[in-house]
Amino acid sequence: MIKPIVSGTAIFTKAATATKEDLPIAYDLLDTLKANQARCVGMAANMIGCNKAIIVVGLGPMLFAMMNPVITKRSGKYETEEGCLSLTGVRKCIRYQQIEVEYQDLNMKKCHRKFEGYIAQIIQHEIDHCHGIVI
Repeated sequence: MIKPIVSGTAIFTKAATATKEDLPIAYDLLDTLKANQARCVGMAANMIGCNKAIIVVGLGPMLFAMMNPVITKRSGKYETEEGCLSLTGVRKCIRYQQIEVEYQDLNMKKCHRKFEGYIAQIIQHEIDHCHGIVI
């Protein structure tokens, strides 16, 4: 189900651990990202009013969800500017070119993947949302 994008204090709250019972939130988040792909490449559950550690990322037709994502390694620090659907304008931030992330997939299977470049930047932005950090 496509959900409205929220702003305000809800996006500045640290997310709770996601469980199997929260899978419907992940699917709602994927639907909402797909509906907003013209202006958005990633979302976190708090952006649709759900305080759970769930993010979704999209590059073109490829969309995927991460439950309880944690960055375990990072390298290649750089400064950039980003925007966010929950805010107006762009802001400077620090990101890393390469990251490694541990998370659970939609089957609640533990995963570990390496990402680099733009997709790594998107994932970092969305994981920040899970920590209540907004650019």
